[in-house]
Formats: sequence, structure tokens, C-alpha cells
Amino acid sequence: MSSIPEGKTLVLFDGYCNLCNGAVQFILKRDKKEEFYFASLSWPIADEILTEYPQYKNVDSILVYREGKVYDQSSGALKIAAGMGSLWPLMGVFWIIPKFIRDAVYRFIAKNRYRWFGKKDACMIPDKPVSHRFVKK
Repeated sequence: MSSIPEGKTLVLFDGYCNLCNGAVQFILKRDKKEEFYFASLSWPIADEILTEYPQYKNVDSILVYREGKVYDQSSGALKIAAGMGSLWPLMGVFWIIPKFIRDAVYRFIAKNRYRWFGKKDACMIPDKPVSHRFVKK
């Protein structure tokens, strides 16, 4: 993906989901090294990646794309934590929990996210200072 800077991580998220948008804002505030770039699942770059990795086309999950690999659900969340500064990489301890258990918890939250946190009518528009971190194509 030529629009993603070399060695960086792309986070594909539900741009209409308040929880997902909150997570993106959380990451942006803490990611001083600009490790993470972002795209809504409804943007062209997401279509490009999902064409290359069709097994993720209908997954109701955040997707993390790095160096030609895609991580979804709890694995995606743990990849994000691993790439953040401070104490966040300590979340890696959760890798010892079997994926089917981690993903069951993830799916439960994902299934209820609109009810618990609400939904936007339009996809998030990034603020100017961080707009370069959002990849549309």
C-alpha cells in the first residue's frame, strides 16, 4: 500500500462507531512517534486491502494492517497496544489467553457497541493537525 508510510501500521475502523472513533482519538493522543495511521472501513484504501484479503471482508472488527499482514478482533487490539508507548505494551500478557476466548469477549463488545456508545450519522472527519495520519486511498 503505497499511501501508508514504510514500516507504519494502518488501523481500519468503523468510522460511524463512537467507541471506534474514541479509540482512534485515544491512540492519536498517545502515539507521539506516529506509528499508526488510520482509515475508515468505508474508504477506498479499506476496499483495496479487503480485496487483497477477502477473508476479512465481512468481519465486524477493527483491522490492523502491518507489513502485508492483517490482524483482526483481539489480535488487532493487542497489536495496537504493542505499538504504543508507555505501559501499553504490557497488554501483551493477554496473548497467553487463547484467541477464541479473547475474540469472544471482543465480539460481545463489538456486537453491543452501537447500543452502548452510539453511532454517528456521518463518518468522522479528522482535525487538521492529525489529518495527515488518515489515509483515504
